[in-house]
Amino acid sequence: MTTPAQLRIDFVSDVVCPWCVIGLKSLEQALVNLAGEVTADWHFHPFELNPGMAPEGENSAEHIARKYGRPPEAGAAAREQIKAMGEQLGFRFKGGPDAMIWNTHDCHRLLHWAQMAGKAHALKTALFEAHFSRAEPLNDPEVLVAAAAGAGLDAGAAREVLASGRYADEVNAAQNWWRQEQDVHAVPAIIFNGKYAIMGGQPPATFEKVIRRIVAGEV
Repeated sequence: MTTPAQLRIDFVSDVVCPWCVIGLKSLEQALVNLAGEVTADWHFHPFELNPGMAPEGENSAEHIARKYGRPPEAGAAAREQIKAMGEQLGFRFKGGPDAMIWNTHDCHRLLHWAQMAGKAHALKTALFEAHFSRAEPLNDPEVLVAAAAGAGLDAGAAREVLASGRYADEVNAAQNWWRQEQDVHAVPAIIFNGKYAIMGGQPPATFEKVIRRIVAGEV
């Protein structure tokens, strides 16, 4: 019996990035298709899209229009495209013109803690669902604590991490390293075995093809 190839996955993302959801779900599907051939070792890394955003957040449509100069109708079309892609991957995007976007620094502090406990993948998924599927406010510590509990982490410990400000320096250092040393300026950025990077929310077939080439030594 052939031993599955070991594949390190460094997933750089933000929890308010819809394309990061698409990228994660697509990659998960690709790995299901590669079951028995590849064993994944996941590592999740922070990338705040809006580190200077106020704690009260901002309307997502207004924020995107202002930041990227897109007219409202373009934003609506993009939301519908993302919703359709999410449905194909088994993920529900609630979306809508009243959706909010949040400062995610606390989310990344909690994810740093979860990574050390081997629960970052589960917490990342839980935060995606809280934000995109249920439109819950990520500036509410209790929403983050509930996500942590849903990911199998201790709620009391999660609450203490949030209240203490712990891991802020580690999160900032990690972000600076990815931006300055690895030249990552957009997410999702997905790096395989520390060498091969794929950007964006690619379809499962693309990930599957690339991974097969990597484990076969063709790249």
